[in-house]
Amino acid sequence: MVALVRCCKPFLPPYLTPLSLSKTPLQFRLQFSINKRVRSLCSSPSINGKNTINNSIIDSNNEKLEGGIKKGLWLYNTMSRQKELFKPKIDGKVGMYVCGVTAYDFSHIGHARAYVTFDILYRHLKHIGYEVCYVRNFTDVDDKIIARANELGENPISLSKRFCDEFLQDMAYLHCLPPSVEPRVSDHIPQIIDMIKQIVDNGFAYSVDGDVYFSVAKVPDYGQLSGRKLEDNRAGERVAIDSRKRHPADFALWKSAKEGEPFWESPWGPGRPGWHIECSAMSAVYLGYSFDIHGGGMDLMFPHHENEIVQSCAACRESNISYWVHNGFVTINSEKMSKSLGNFFTIRQVIELYHPLALRLFLMGTHYRSPINYSDALLEYASERIFYIYQTLYDSQALLGKHEKASLKNSIPQDIASCINDFQNSFVNSMSDDLLTPVVLAGLSDPLKTMNDLLHTRKGKKRDLRIESLVALEKAIRNVLVALGLMPSNYSEALHQLKEKALKRAKLSEAEVQQKIEERDTSRKNKEYEKSDAIRKELAAVGITLMDSPEETTWRPVVPTALQQEPTMAS
Repeated sequence: MVALVRCCKPFLPPYLTPLSLSKTPLQFRLQFSINKRVRSLCSSPSINGKNTINNSIIDSNNEKLEGGIKKGLWLYNTMSRQKELFKPKIDGKVGMYVCGVTAYDFSHIGHARAYVTFDILYRHLKHIGYEVCYVRNFTDVDDKIIARANELGENPISLSKRFCDEFLQDMAYLHCLPPSVEPRVSDHIPQIIDMIKQIVDNGFAYSVDGDVYFSVAKVPDYGQLSGRKLEDNRAGERVAIDSRKRHPADFALWKSAKEGEPFWESPWGPGRPGWHIECSAMSAVYLGYSFDIHGGGMDLMFPHHENEIVQSCAACRESNISYWVHNGFVTINSEKMSKSLGNFFTIRQVIELYHPLALRLFLMGTHYRSPINYSDALLEYASERIFYIYQTLYDSQALLGKHEKASLKNSIPQDIASCINDFQNSFVNSMSDDLLTPVVLAGLSDPLKTMNDLLHTRKGKKRDLRIESLVALEKAIRNVLVALGLMPSNYSEALHQLKEKALKRAKLSEAEVQQKIEERDTSRKNKEYEKSDAIRKELAAVGITLMDSPEETTWRPVVPTALQQEPTMAS
């Protein structure tokens, strides 16, 4: 098992002296072999002191130097309630911990919003050259898991493992990169027990009949992250009402064993960890007590993250996290989506009808800190938009495949170069400003329109350096799609999948659409224009638009007519 590291920074070079034991209340075992594996997950080569990840360079002031652009990354820090210039504790390296799911059911799109948000941050940090150790945990020991397992007559650990695997599949569908480490509570019980012992020894917790509670009254500035008061720590937010507690807001670090529940031996008797202690212990294992970014949904700010802060500081007074980052809720009819409220759609339910990358685009269409209202209309707009992006790139790829690269000139027209430079500058500036993905997505419009002009208009087809321009535009757009996690493995396959989903929503088959197209062609030949228009409108009503060309009539997905009056994606 991995042992908790001492109270020191991760990535600490071996020739530097760690914090003295007098400042390190925790004196846990450090098993070299496991931590060596963790370090290998979080390492990459460098040349002359400059990090070379993704061909970007970061200087000592955390500013990207590329094409004359010098821009720092600004992140909104919940603790300070303002945007701050990001400066890691160790140059060129970032430690990031994000609270993972409690695995007892399929994940909903509120979860998708959180993990797409932090995947974008993870990708961007890597894109601008950082070496990132990204830790995202699984809670596989919890009251909700036990309750669900009892309902199904299943072992709690087995049930949780099954839903951990389902979650990982959802993340793959959404193009979320695997974190560096994905620890599970059940694999870290010794480390959790060690941390609880240290908190008790330091006078911040007490035991009662086999339970151990954290004493919030011992922490005068409790609530500094959320700005809330002790009395706000209500029952129903994983804070049990218990007359044995010294203060109603005291929370469980260790819960004594109950019949039918999983348990582990501890100095306080058999039992299992409380919820909040898990993340404090697992983040310390892989990142140390002082690291850069801790993230999660806004609902975790209080009490979970508030309790993490006081626990970690109680175990190690040098504990410090530089940036607390929280994403906004997904709402339905302005009410937070959650399992407990029963008003949620699972990721699986949504991607049954919509392409996973359309869902990802939808989630990125609103800034990560703002609430996003779930609706079919917004998902339809996202689907239509991503189809347009991939169709443009597919058409360009098909044309470029007919030309030898060796025959192309190494230049493009000035207006094309300006379009690309504006697009790239907008990407850098927007992502540097607290990850303004809606602005980045809007910035795709000009280069995509320029590509379509070059591909399909009479004037565009006659332009000098047309092929060279398409090559440069396609590369610029592709690089941004990769950075955003929106790049499909194959344009043709993605377009086919998007059309299949559209047919499913329309409750039509490809053969039925082709039959409608043939009926319309016949009507047009017979000059029955009202009938042909009626067929077009009938298909448009269910999200299928027809495109006529001299050769044939084809179709593509579109926002259904009735939904076109609803608000478009927020920016």
